[in-house]
Amino acid sequence: MTTLLLDASVLLAAFDPEDDHHEPARALLEDVETTLATLDLARYEVANVAVRAWQTPESLTPLLAAIERLVDDGGVVVSTNTLLTTAAEIARRHTISVYDAAYAAAAEEGGYRLVSCDERDLVSKSLAVFPMSARPT
Repeated sequence: MTTLLLDASVLLAAFDPEDDHHEPARALLEDVETTLATLDLARYEVANVAVRAWQTPESLTPLLAAIERLVDDGGVVVSTNTLLTTAAEIARRHTISVYDAAYAAAAEEGGYRLVSCDERDLVSKSLAVFPMSARPT
């Protein structure tokens, strides 16, 4: 079975009932049959959204706990020099941020399937799939 690499947008959607991807993202996090991983960058991204955009610092604890659970599942991929060099090339090729490209590089490097709610920069460029399309049928 393929491990799914979740970017921060999926983790955030799972905790945001107003997000269009909330239900499928939440279902992915609760699915014990699917192996999930993320990138270490996700910790910073969810913390930034919780504090700056949502202005609910109290939501940070459950978000970080969700990431911590992934440590024992598929893991939290560490951003190495090699990964970031690959990310820089993907960013250049697809005209996206190195942050987004880092998830694509981690998925490529680890043989994971990248799952994101970012249509513009990842899904539309075939670098990721939406949460609703991520689970094997």
